[in-house]
Amino acid sequence: MTADGLLPVLSAKVRGAVHPAAGVCVCGTGDSVLADRPDGTVVRHAGTVAKAHAADTELTALAARMAVAAHPAFDGILLPPLRPGAVELHGRPVTFWPYGTPVDRDDPDAAPWEEAAGLLARLHRTPDSVLPSGLPPMRGPAKAARAIARLRAAGPHPAAAPVLRAWAVLPAWARDEAPMPDVRVRTLCHGDLHLGQLVRAAGGDWLLIDIDDLGLGDPAWDLARPAAWFACGLLPPDEWDRFLTAYRKAGGPAVPADSDPWPALDVPARALTAQTAALAIAKSVAAERPLDEVETSVIDACDRMAAHPPGLAGGYAT
Repeated sequence: MTADGLLPVLSAKVRGAVHPAAGVCVCGTGDSVLADRPDGTVVRHAGTVAKAHAADTELTALAARMAVAAHPAFDGILLPPLRPGAVELHGRPVTFWPYGTPVDRDDPDAAPWEEAAGLLARLHRTPDSVLPSGLPPMRGPAKAARAIARLRAAGPHPAAAPVLRAWAVLPAWARDEAPMPDVRVRTLCHGDLHLGQLVRAAGGDWLLIDIDDLGLGDPAWDLARPAAWFACGLLPPDEWDRFLTAYRKAGGPAVPADSDPWPALDVPARALTAQTAALAIAKSVAAERPLDEVETSVIDACDRMAAHPPGLAGGYAT
């Protein structure tokens, strides 16, 4: 949760952004807290969203990421900010965005897998000429490493051992301990793709949101979460096929167009599996609750990962 005092100040800030002349709300719309975490506190008022980023956000990197989102080349791909730059509140940079309708979690059959794949493919095909200087690496490996650190900090847990074993057999670059060796490190990546990162804009089109992890890297990382869910048995094969087929049809460069995709996806999918399992355990410890069935299935996948090192195509899939 946020530190005392941030939420009311952030709410006042977003109301002021919507009603700059009046100084007070004149539309009768209440504020909605969409997220309240140390890495992202989000408040909505009417059609405007204010996001307080993590306190340790590197401002130069954030500015470069916002420049990408605002660039005309990304119209129809990324949700653009409402204003350039960020303001500071309670030691956290705050940015402003239009509100978009999120994916309906209660209607999994309507999940926009094809749209997500098409947006990713377009993002991955971005030419170097439109990328701003100073764009950092995408933060996928760093997020996975932080999840493992959080697991270790949570203290002993009987389910931690297979997760740590699975993590240990990954190459150093996937553990954020060495640079990525992939020659495609100039590819623009989202860095944290899942269906919660899509919103339907006012015009009806789906767009990608959340630029906090955007940067240069291996585009296979952006396919890694659905690939991991498929390997863990959490994403049905037909939905995985819809996503992968749409990505290929849109010319996505992360996987071969007509051969086995798993050699490209194996290591990133394993890292995302370990990340998901580590966070599941850490959250269960913090909440003093047992692991649920889905969380247990991801930890079971880590056990298979440790027994089948990277390089065996789909070696840990159910």
